[in-house]
Amino acid sequence: MSEVSHTPLGPPKPRTLAVDCGGGGIKSCILDAGGFQIGPPQRTALRYPLSPDDLLGIVADHAQSLGEFDRITLGMPGMIRHGVVVYTPHYIRRSGPHTKIVPELAEAWDHLDMAAVLEERFAVPALVLNDAEVAAAGVVSGRGSELVITLGTGLGSALVDDGQLAPHLELSHAPMRWGLTYDDVIGEAERIRLGDSAWSRRVLRALEYLWPVFRWDRLYLGGGNSARISPTVRARLGDNVSFIPNAAGMNGGVRAWSLARPHR
Repeated sequence: MSEVSHTPLGPPKPRTLAVDCGGGGIKSCILDAGGFQIGPPQRTALRYPLSPDDLLGIVADHAQSLGEFDRITLGMPGMIRHGVVVYTPHYIRRSGPHTKIVPELAEAWDHLDMAAVLEERFAVPALVLNDAEVAAAGVVSGRGSELVITLGTGLGSALVDDGQLAPHLELSHAPMRWGLTYDDVIGEAERIRLGDSAWSRRVLRALEYLWPVFRWDRLYLGGGNSARISPTVRARLGDNVSFIPNAAGMNGGVRAWSLARPHR
């Protein structure tokens, strides 16, 4: 009788390098085919100003520490269209959000094909989306109209219709009141200035403004600051509102490939 060779199969492929680019830091991890993390994640605090080469360097450092991967999912703030950075609000500034724009950086990021740059650098397929869209991929049910709002440095958003990402809209830059944008009114700078209770009431008002626009079947609130929403405001939210973990920004890195519309 011939012997059967038992070769260890290892983690199922593809292995995805998931990169979550925030206003305060870059986080990366390796995900298996089921979207589960393989090993601990890596995090690097941001030092402004941040050029495309700076970001690529951080991703390369994380990749070297995390091990082999077959593709990359990168989520970053701003208007990302078909893997191209149409506009990013924070990385073009001298010292981070709400500081002076550096013209050279604005030019470097303007319409940069980030997906193509990643593919050339790492020789694997790359998917580049707005960071809220990657978070959405990690939590939505795929049924009905689902809106994801992330609260962090600013306001991130993603709309998913029956399991497919809708074209991205930068709600954060839309006027909210007093000639100020949603970012201006409920961003991190205002939360620090107002305190969590008053800031939470502003978040509730923002959601009331957005309801007639979207009339979502389910709303998901995430990002680092969603945990700071006061119990009083939480009690006033409807039954169709769910809170999601901050880790969704990385854990959606696998499912994002099936939610995103093909463009290449």
